[in-house]
Amino acid sequence: MKKSVLTRYRVMAYVTGVLLILLCLGMVGKYVLELDGAEAFTYVVSLAHGWLYVLYLVFAFDLGYKAKLPVPRLLWVLLAGTIPTAAFFVERRLSRQVEPLVADAAAAPARA
Repeated sequence: MKKSVLTRYRVMAYVTGVLLILLCLGMVGKYVLELDGAEAFTYVVSLAHGWLYVLYLVFAFDLGYKAKLPVPRLLWVLLAGTIPTAAFFVERRLSRQVEPLVADAAAAPARA
């Protein structure tokens, strides 16, 4: 497996996780604290998170398919972008699991 597959997933996991945390903070500001401007902030962040989550799903599925993850594990990885802070923990654990596969691919000789 190429290192770029893991890198794409990792970047999108962090982006999705940060946007989800910002979205939760925006919701607290909008509904609990009733802050001015929180509605516009929440709208923009929710749009960004929604579109980038779709990209996260594509990259996570690609990584899971190439790493031959079992279906329950793959589903957990795919859902991690919808649970605040879960994307960070799942990304770290999955990266540790997949990094040996990337190293093995790098050590394998190129075919002529």
